[in-house]
Amino acid sequence: MKVGILSSGGDAPGINATIRGVGKTAINNYGMQVIGIQNGFSGLLYKDVVELTDPSLSGILNLGGTILGTAREKVFRKMITSPDEKDREQIKAAYHELGLDCLVCIGGNGTQRTTWMLSELGLNAVGIPKTIDNDVYGTDITFGFDTAVNIATEAIDRLHSTASSHRRVMVIELMGHHAGWITLYAGMAGGADIILLPELGYNMKVVIDKIQKRMEMGKAYSIVAVAEGVEVPTRERPAAYFAREIEEQTGFETRETVLGYIQRGGSPSPYDRILGTLLGGHAAELIHEGKFGRMVARLGNKISDVPLSEVAGKLRLVNPESNLVVQGKRMGISFGVW
Repeated sequence: MKVGILSSGGDAPGINATIRGVGKTAINNYGMQVIGIQNGFSGLLYKDVVELTDPSLSGILNLGGTILGTAREKVFRKMITSPDEKDREQIKAAYHELGLDCLVCIGGNGTQRTTWMLSELGLNAVGIPKTIDNDVYGTDITFGFDTAVNIATEAIDRLHSTASSHRRVMVIELMGHHAGWITLYAGMAGGADIILLPELGYNMKVVIDKIQKRMEMGKAYSIVAVAEGVEVPTRERPAAYFAREIEEQTGFETRETVLGYIQRGGSPSPYDRILGTLLGGHAAELIHEGKFGRMVARLGNKISDVPLSEVAGKLRLVNPESNLVVQGKRMGISFGVW
């Protein structure tokens, strides 16, 4: 049996651990042949591949990024959704010309949707969820999230000391696209005073009142963690908008920090290495058992899998009534709403 592996979409710490988990399990436990498809789905079309062996998969567990490269797949997605049958036949032809028995697609929401579309074309495919945003529907957690939260939490920790020294309000903007998972977890772990999430919205008066009340209580500084997906009425980034509004309305010196792509880089945390290894191993198991059209998932304490048809195109967002949000409110942390 011949298996292809590709990574698509934005990079995330733990992709290489996952490639290693799929490849080494497939080779050593099931005797499969494994090839790496380079630069996402475009590598499938152009048959840009490399043989993956047990030795070539050694030494990559702790590496950030992806040894196979990755890309956003606008051209491929246009082809797979094209009304022209020739476009879809070209995709199928590339798959069969490579002699593949299954394609493993590592990626976020867009990738899982594309993987489902490949399955609908009659091609054997298995999806592995990947994103720092933790917003892939059908799994409780994605690899990359833990590393991103660790990085963001350390940044908030560092802001505490400079904020207290200068008696400032510090606004830090964190990644997550439309989901607030990184901001919620890093904000709680880092001791942010105000946490603003796309799922909850905000009332600027609530934000201002919270900062003023803290100053009146003798608390010399405040930390505001805001998700990049929070909508603001100007063309500014959320951090810049909130920093400007806070300083104008309170008179307190305010600074903003946009952490950005630092959250996606570097070596994966031990948790993400283990999660990627487990998800990769389960993908190889599904292939061996002939169970295609599925996405591997972490559900509770178990590594499992779900039909791609049930998760494709859906987002997993923060529940405003989740335990962490509720506990934060009980502790006096403001989420920008009444």
